[in-house]
Amino acid sequence: MSQPHRPLPSSIDETISMLGDHDYLAGRSLATVIFLALKMKRPLFLEGEAGVGKTEIAKVLAKALDRPLIRLQCYEGLDVSSAVYEWNYPAQMLEIRLAEASGLTDRDRIESDIFSERYLIRRPVLQALSSEPGKAPVFLIDELDRTDEAFEAFLLEVLSDFQVTIPELGTIKASEPPIVIITTNRTREVHDALKRRCLYHWVDYPDATQELEIISRKVPDCNATLSRQIVAYVQKLRTLDLFKNPGVAETIDWATALTELDRLALDPETISDTIGTLLKYQDDISRIQGGEGAKVLEDIRNELHVAG
Repeated sequence: MSQPHRPLPSSIDETISMLGDHDYLAGRSLATVIFLALKMKRPLFLEGEAGVGKTEIAKVLAKALDRPLIRLQCYEGLDVSSAVYEWNYPAQMLEIRLAEASGLTDRDRIESDIFSERYLIRRPVLQALSSEPGKAPVFLIDELDRTDEAFEAFLLEVLSDFQVTIPELGTIKASEPPIVIITTNRTREVHDALKRRCLYHWVDYPDATQELEIISRKVPDCNATLSRQIVAYVQKLRTLDLFKNPGVAETIDWATALTELDRLALDPETISDTIGTLLKYQDDISRIQGGEGAKVLEDIRNELHVAG
């Protein structure tokens, strides 16, 4: 018998503390909506730019609450057979041939045998609804905006009643609703009917103080002066209207890379050599290597000097 999962946080402050214990720094508004989603047993719909930590919230909740994490990575063309379930057709065909070879001709019995749990392949949605009591998972539906409206419509039954209907078996309903986290990068609008079933939060880039704390936790060997310069530089880049602003994940990667290179402070050559760790589009990289990066470095040096 499985052990019951850890209790849910009993307050917003406890939620902040729980996330912080697993190195996720959540502002009070984010912690509030997470707390309410857990208490109200409602899906949590998170929007924001790529790289701001939306997916990480689901991972941290799974660790903090000692629950399995089931992830449905969305993509264009995702359908029920990939997301929910499919039948093991080769095994079913083999069973039919064996039945025929043994002289069994009762079609109803053969059909009943092959459309049973034994031949059912559970994909993420069905896995999330089929957990043992006391061990409901965290169900991450990641980048929902990559799918189409038809798949969104299918999810309405899942998010409303935590159940799916399989024609050959009937309706399968969760004995305990999973904790559902839905993320989207807002490449397209998700239908209101789905959003109404969720609590909503826009996850923004962290401010400089938060991002500096993230670096200190995630890259503890990073020099303090370098950490401040990295954060100031990244924060300044996000004001330049780049094609793709660097996310928190890229900030962590850059800090890690510079620490591995034993750098103690930023300089134009180091920035030029390592900018591919931070920016992922050539137009943005060319813009920074073309002189604008040096100006940003000069600006943040002056600002940090004035700030002491």
